[in-house]
Amino acid sequence: MTVGERRRFLFLQGPHGSYFARLGGALSALGHHVFRINLCGGDRLDWPEPAVDFRGTLQNWPVFFDDFIVDHDITDVVLFGDCRPHHSSAHGMAKIRGLRVHVLEEGYIRPDYVTLEEGGVNGHSRMPRDPTWFRAEASRLPPEPERDPVPSSFRRRAKETIRHLAATMLLAPAYPFYRTHRPNHPLVEAAGWGLWSATQTRERRLSQRTLDKIIPEREDHPIFLAPLQLNSDYQLRVHSPFDDMRAALRFIVKSFARTAPAHSRLLVKRHPLDNGLVPWRKITRKLARRYGVEDRIFYISHGDIAKLLPIMTGAVMVNSTVGTLALNEGVPVAVLGHAVYDVAGVVHRGALDDFWPAPAAPDAALWAAVRRVFVNRSLVHGGFLSEEGLAMLVENAIPRLTAPAARPATAGNVTRIAHWR
Repeated sequence: MTVGERRRFLFLQGPHGSYFARLGGALSALGHHVFRINLCGGDRLDWPEPAVDFRGTLQNWPVFFDDFIVDHDITDVVLFGDCRPHHSSAHGMAKIRGLRVHVLEEGYIRPDYVTLEEGGVNGHSRMPRDPTWFRAEASRLPPEPERDPVPSSFRRRAKETIRHLAATMLLAPAYPFYRTHRPNHPLVEAAGWGLWSATQTRERRLSQRTLDKIIPEREDHPIFLAPLQLNSDYQLRVHSPFDDMRAALRFIVKSFARTAPAHSRLLVKRHPLDNGLVPWRKITRKLARRYGVEDRIFYISHGDIAKLLPIMTGAVMVNSTVGTLALNEGVPVAVLGHAVYDVAGVVHRGALDDFWPAPAAPDAALWAAVRRVFVNRSLVHGGFLSEEGLAMLVENAIPRLTAPAARPATAGNVTRIAHWR
């Protein structure tokens, strides 16, 4: 396929909001053919242009999808997150047919970037984890450009999510077999957010009280950070040995109790988009008591992660992109699952028990090389949470989507092995 050739794009589910509709409109304006399959009412709301509705079961989806891509001569598939059941199946069928699959996700590097990678993201990324390959690739690339911050609004994200969930519920009869990839029914999630909102004042006060206690004492009591991920996060459920975040937190606390220096502390932080259905404060306290470290483990629901990371001794997570924020600050990082930044010399790659006593800082030059490759190969500048950010994303994604097919990255005879800690 040559540059400038008109292509036929099929859009599946995107991030909540108008981004996929805007991107499809921009591609159409350039002369490309654009198609869309809606899986639920929220998809219909987010894509106001004509589309095809899939109303069948997940079991029937592969045949429906294959018929669609063949009948419409689809050349490219665009989707958000490659682990959702419908997307995982579509990805496999598209691969069999030799189509290009463009996967978007929250940015590997945050803020100000969104991931857009051909073939898969995170644990499915084609990029090797070999430091030699990253250094060689980075040496051929220009320096990472300096860019102004992208405006964002959590309120906008919440509003778009609520609208999507409401449309999904209201139009549920039109999609009788659709089941969200999220672990809870939308009504349950809505109830969780309602209860969480009612406790905001108290939670903020408790969090600040905790920070006021432990931060001034960090010279004598170094602090490790454990940022929680969402139970609905497929990076946790597919690309790690844990079924949910409870199991991961138990593993972290148990290891901390066993080998962390006796004077050190562990700070567990709630994910900012957690809906409040899981009582993380109670769970953290219970685990701390179980392993005899209740005086050394602390929990906060609120706190600016960008301000906390520079004063941390280390950070432990499953595969959260908080890891890249920590690496930007030179903070030692240990990951427990597959992460695209899980590169020897960048993160701790041994057993977690060995991390607490001797957390090693990342190789700054190597991390800069990894970042440079990410920005060039896998990231687009912009964001989902503002008009300015959306406009940037549309403009910057078009060249990536319409460029000639990328060759899979190679690094000699590289073998990727799951090294669960």
